[in-house]
Amino acid sequence: MSGHSERPRSPIGTAGRRRYEYVGDPAICKAVRPGSEGRLIGSGGDFGDWAREQSPGELAEPFTYVVDEGGSLRLAPRRSEHVACAGRGRVLGAGEIAFVHRGGGWAVATVSNQSTGYCPAPESWAAVADALDRAGLTRPEGFTHEVAFRRCTGCEQVNVVRDEHFVCVFCDADLPRRWNVSA
Repeated sequence: MSGHSERPRSPIGTAGRRRYEYVGDPAICKAVRPGSEGRLIGSGGDFGDWAREQSPGELAEPFTYVVDEGGSLRLAPRRSEHVACAGRGRVLGAGEIAFVHRGGGWAVATVSNQSTGYCPAPESWAAVADALDRAGLTRPEGFTHEVAFRRCTGCEQVNVVRDEHFVCVFCDADLPRRWNVSA
């Protein structure tokens, strides 16, 4: 149970959701081997099985996650590349996530959209929330750490916007206010 029974669940469908292409280092993408995808977590049972396979030390750290194009959560060790977790595919969301065991169930402790390989917009939260609900995880109302990515229209470099400072760290050009990392 997700712990959100007081509000209607959003549909699991993925129609109309932005798909994020990998925009990171091409060498990292080329190094991804078949079968390297993160563990598919499509239900509460899947998450429970996966959690039992993790050591206490691993469960104490955040994990890499993606929401695949089918709307399912995929998990991999923290130091995994998001593009490997996604099997080189497009995603509906990506970032880092940590879990805590509470009252006989699992909950999301922290979740972000921090993925410099996919640079998902904060609006990717809807897909992440649906995937977490499907996995039976109690979750926050939004990202606990939200990252804003922008591509500089001058030098074409991807920037992480900090403290609402929309200026390129590479060339000092103004950054767009709207997400523009890929098509």
